[in-house]
Amino acid sequence: MSLHTAYPRPDKSALLLAVSAMGVVVLASNILVQFAINDWLTWGAITYPFAFLVSELVNRRFGPAQAKRVAWVGFAVAVLASALLAPPRIAAASGLAFACSQMLDISVFDKLRHSHWWRAPLIATVLAACLDTAVFWSIGFAGEDLPWVTWALGDLGVKLALGVCLLLPFRLLMGRANAAPQS
Repeated sequence: MSLHTAYPRPDKSALLLAVSAMGVVVLASNILVQFAINDWLTWGAITYPFAFLVSELVNRRFGPAQAKRVAWVGFAVAVLASALLAPPRIAAASGLAFACSQMLDISVFDKLRHSHWWRAPLIATVLAACLDTAVFWSIGFAGEDLPWVTWALGDLGVKLALGVCLLLPFRLLMGRANAAPQS
């Protein structure tokens, strides 16, 4: 959409819900990434793809400016909480990976928003998940005596699989949001 496209103005409760969801997802992911399921996967890989779902729903309904607002506020809340609950290196890696991948996700989604309903969230999520994985794991774990490369590969595989699985909730929630009364 062009810069002059009018999006519905979100009410404060919609933005608060989106920011809260984003903060919970990122905080949970920062904590859960510290716990391995096996040599290929940590628990954080299962929760993090929901951050893309949140930003894409906000982007679809209210536009990229509101999606960026939610991402930045959710980022601030999550990084502050992560700084208290996760090791500093994990918090820093998460913050940088989150900011980069969310801005990429929002930008790609916005550019593809007029194509088939599934194309924007799928392509945006795939690209953002790849960037997030590369940035997070290389900063958060490089040099550590842990199987972080295999965790990164497992993490990416789960993010991509969940990105596909989250297309159905995206479609269902997108339709519901579009049917919501506007202020």
